[in-house]
Amino acid sequence: MATVNKLFNISVFQFLAFVSFSFCNSKPNIVFVLTDDQDVTMGGQLPMVKTKKLIGDNGVIFTNMFTTSPLCCPSRSSIMTGRYVHNHGAFNNSLSGGCSSKTWQQKQEIDAFPTKLKSKGYSTFFAGKYLNQVGNSVYYNYSLSVNGVREKHGDTYPQDYLTDVIHKRARNFLDKRDKSAPFFMMLSTPACHGPFTPAPQYNSSFADKQAPREGSYNKKGDDKHWLIRQAIVPMPDDTVQNSDDIFRRRWRTLQSVDDMVEDIVQTLKQKNLLDNTYIVFSSDNGYHLGQFGLPYDKRQLYEFDIRVPLMVRGPGIKPNQTSNKIVANIDLAPTFLDLVDRTVLPNVDGLSFRPYLYPDQNSSVPLRDFILIEHSGEHVNDVQGCPGYKNQGLNNCDRHCVCEDSWNNTFACLIQLQGASTFKTCELMDNENFVEIYDLKSDPYELTNLYKTMDPKQFSNLQRQLHYLATCKGPQCNSVPSNLLK
Repeated sequence: MATVNKLFNISVFQFLAFVSFSFCNSKPNIVFVLTDDQDVTMGGQLPMVKTKKLIGDNGVIFTNMFTTSPLCCPSRSSIMTGRYVHNHGAFNNSLSGGCSSKTWQQKQEIDAFPTKLKSKGYSTFFAGKYLNQVGNSVYYNYSLSVNGVREKHGDTYPQDYLTDVIHKRARNFLDKRDKSAPFFMMLSTPACHGPFTPAPQYNSSFADKQAPREGSYNKKGDDKHWLIRQAIVPMPDDTVQNSDDIFRRRWRTLQSVDDMVEDIVQTLKQKNLLDNTYIVFSSDNGYHLGQFGLPYDKRQLYEFDIRVPLMVRGPGIKPNQTSNKIVANIDLAPTFLDLVDRTVLPNVDGLSFRPYLYPDQNSSVPLRDFILIEHSGEHVNDVQGCPGYKNQGLNNCDRHCVCEDSWNNTFACLIQLQGASTFKTCELMDNENFVEIYDLKSDPYELTNLYKTMDPKQFSNLQRQLHYLATCKGPQCNSVPSNLLK
């Protein structure tokens, strides 16, 4: 049996793995489709009509699915381990920030949920982007590691277009898999991450679309932390045009994912596998295009960057369900193991959301009414072309010196249901000790910071819970001690 590091330690731009075992196939199969940077608040799911019909309409659509970090590697590390960022240690996308570091491989990767599935007799298949330390998503001109063998790809369609390569390899796995074993298949697409390269047949799609203008689009972020206040509002004309172009291209890249999902579902049906297969669709983090004047990226504490899609269909799940329960990426790992054989993972921060998939069978479903969001800002000392920002610790700056990340964009947030309201309480680790609080029910676009007007006792209550969660570990992350709620 391959060790976990042989399975997951990578040294090139993308990653593909094929592992087979021979066991009796009495357990359900799982197909997990993970997109990259797909938002919810800007309508990121709208272009995927076939995926919604085949997965969402045939199962459960979750409306309160959160990433516990609005950045690729920390989020993907949480997906793999079921742990918050402060427990798995991958704080940002860099090797020095813990992404795919030796420590992560030796202490976290060994507990990743695919290794647990392997031990239970599953054939496992992974295709696409794994973490981030080896490079971001690209669509052409990349190298794959196929079971440790380097495979170079150029820029010819369709044989080199990465989403289609993932699609083809997935079909091949389904054709050649060990039919005596259940399987887990993870398809981790480059869409809709930059450089936003669509397949040629979709180059002209959505020509009349533009980034949504409602809510916080192109609005000055009043009473917000410094990184938001430095944005140029109204945005320069070229920034607006570029954001609109990115919006269209992002939707175009998702069309190939939509095609892949349709074909995989049909293949499972043809092979008489669909009725015994869970299909899960989600993304690693959200995205923004002009919100509060930020041109394009993620990394922020606001809904557009932390709210992500989640759709699930599978054996016995009733169609056309919508759930407003709070779930997060740390819940995926324990859910997969729960769906397989009711295994309860003891050393994870997340909870299985299996009861939410079968609400009729679970009259007293446990409700977790809070979640923690964390981010550690990435930065450089000298931003080229922006002399006014020398030694300011910024990153991801555009030609107008509007920057998307900084050392002081380091924060922890508590999202907490309180009666009819949902409060988001965020503390930033900056020179201002800045605090932002929003009532997401009455103010979904997070335009009004309530910190200065909130009852001090109410703030103290929220703050105690936030500080507790920021250091929690394992099962203690799913309940707050009653003495902290007073």
